[in-house]
Amino acid sequence: MSPPESPVTRAGDSPDPSSHAVTVYDPEGEWVDEEDDIDDDDMEYEPTTEDSEDVEFFETEDDGEFHDAEDGLSGVEIEFALNDTESGTQDGETGGSQTETEGPEGAAAPTHAASVQNIISVSRREILQLLGYHGARRIFASHASGQGGSVDDDDDEDAGHGRSSGRHGRRSKPRTDEFPKVPSELGRRLMDSGTFGSNEYYMERLKRRKTKLTARLMRRELGLETETRRRRQNMMMAQGLIPSSKADTIIHYNARCYSGQFSDDGNFFFSCAQDFKVRMYDTSNPYKWRYYKTVVYPYGQWTITDASLSPDNRYLAYSSIRSIVCLAPTDPGEDGEPWLLDFSDMGGRTRRGFGGYSHFGIWSIRFSGDGREIVAGTSDRSVYVYDIETRKSILRIAAHEDDVNAVCFGDTTSPHILYSGSDDTTIKVWDRRSMGDSREAGVFMGHTEGLTYVDSKGDGRYVLSNGKDQMMKLWDLRKMMPTEKFDRIDPNRFSTGFDYRFMPYKDDDYRAHPHDCSLVTFRGHRVLKTLIRCHFSPAGSTNSRYVYTGSEDGSVYVYNLDATLAGKVDVNLATHHSRPRDPDLYTSTYEMGGRSRGAWKTCVRDASWHPNAPVIAATSWNGWGMSTGTCTLHSWADGADDDEAEPKMGMRVDERLEYDEDLYDTPPRDGHGHGTGADTGLTGTRASTRARLRSRRVAAAAVVEDGDEGEGEGW
Repeated sequence: MSPPESPVTRAGDSPDPSSHAVTVYDPEGEWVDEEDDIDDDDMEYEPTTEDSEDVEFFETEDDGEFHDAEDGLSGVEIEFALNDTESGTQDGETGGSQTETEGPEGAAAPTHAASVQNIISVSRREILQLLGYHGARRIFASHASGQGGSVDDDDDEDAGHGRSSGRHGRRSKPRTDEFPKVPSELGRRLMDSGTFGSNEYYMERLKRRKTKLTARLMRRELGLETETRRRRQNMMMAQGLIPSSKADTIIHYNARCYSGQFSDDGNFFFSCAQDFKVRMYDTSNPYKWRYYKTVVYPYGQWTITDASLSPDNRYLAYSSIRSIVCLAPTDPGEDGEPWLLDFSDMGGRTRRGFGGYSHFGIWSIRFSGDGREIVAGTSDRSVYVYDIETRKSILRIAAHEDDVNAVCFGDTTSPHILYSGSDDTTIKVWDRRSMGDSREAGVFMGHTEGLTYVDSKGDGRYVLSNGKDQMMKLWDLRKMMPTEKFDRIDPNRFSTGFDYRFMPYKDDDYRAHPHDCSLVTFRGHRVLKTLIRCHFSPAGSTNSRYVYTGSEDGSVYVYNLDATLAGKVDVNLATHHSRPRDPDLYTSTYEMGGRSRGAWKTCVRDASWHPNAPVIAATSWNGWGMSTGTCTLHSWADGADDDEAEPKMGMRVDERLEYDEDLYDTPPRDGHGHGTGADTGLTGTRASTRARLRSRRVAAAAVVEDGDEGEGEGW
């Protein structure tokens, strides 16, 4: 927003205010002028007396729309003066400084001398400028309501959709009827279609009877079901096993965790942290992980932004905010340096010099279904496709008007369809078989803020996205917007331009997108501070019943397809105060200001559902001031707080899955009062690390609890 402009007074034009005809604004009436045919361009600013207050006036916005603002000036009376020579009035007519002007009802207005206090004298032009500023009408609306008048406050249908620098107001009160309906009727039809999970038989639903898990197990074991019914019952049981908030294992890292995913077969898991390391784990037994190996990004900038595992689990590609992608073998016996894949290498000289578009960072990468190519979304608003065999980029698409935060292939069996999500609020669909004009095949519009993640169901049809407008949306490829229609729309019109890293997103800011072509919209989670990810639940362990997402409030949200909440995994509750403070780590706290400075906080950035077991692994910014990270393992426990197996639920380990007693303020005890360190099945401890942590531990009692989390300031 441009800085306010003060009224300008011409040199030498300072006539006595008493020699002017005065026009007073009456909200119930109209402007009363001595002469109605005065040219506005000839109006002069009238200096006020010593008792008047200074007021700065602002130019009207380009769209000329009126906006609401806060009350506070309803008691101020505003008048403006007309120059004698321009208005055609004479001194005798004005009566000097004691002149009165009749209002609409014939009542005399106060004289200038008698109403000096709390009066602002301005020109008519300045009054129009004031009316054009955000929400100035409320000033007059409040004044009019006090006199029994009324001001029409209806906005135009598209009011507030204009984009400006910074954050601009849309409504003084949220229009809750604009939010998508929950439950979604279309989402319910998708649930009943069989594409997303199974449903009870018609008679069961008609009786409104919900079969318990124990009854299903009994009937299955007794062989009381037909083969078809038995398969349905197995699927019904699987999709009902949503993991609980209680963590089986808490893996602590000394840096924030940015992403973590299971392999397609569930035998492998990797997690990426801000220390430029990717840890790999053997998860063939999803309840008892084994440490595999660690690979490093040698020239990273800020953090590892993304990673992707090849379909055969042999190679891991991982990126940073550079044009280089590292490719490392997952075999623990291979300890060499990773291969460096330069995505800026287009195989020749370009307008930016040899080596291609080298000045960009990579936000998102994905392997193709055949493992031969890697697609990347970058900070230069482009999508790159890299051929691993030829070691060069074979395609660059100038895809968007802002950073491309997320990319993926549309089908696991074909590399032709690509999806890209950007900060320009759009998802674009690219068909590599028909890109002669370098244009997208279609566009998904509906988000009003930038995209943080895009995930494909892998069937070439359904797509899921997370947006900074605090919404997750489900899309159908058959309902995308044609390119010809999209070319006539400016997507920037519908964005507030707020900074999701440091600013909250209020319901007041929401305005339904007039061109929304999504199927279902999911609300409730928070997409703030970082690029939070979302996914379809796997077919094996959940029967593809749900969609789920991380959240800035420290939870994993699991939604039914009708947008209702199916479950919630509270990672913050499971990990709260699960490690002592470390002064060295505390210096990198995310939120440095406010009363909550350094308090324990959790932001779940990514989550992964095991493809064959009711287990969710959540990777988070987690700890005192969110200065560290965790990967927490949550399994279905039927509401139990503990179990009889070893290790005990809530076991805290380091990144190598080694038990470390210094992660506890008091070492855990088993039922016989003995320490559990030797009985966990997790390998050894490291004395030097324990001594360092013990010497730097700080009391946690002085920390303000999470109740003040809204007071912090990000940096």
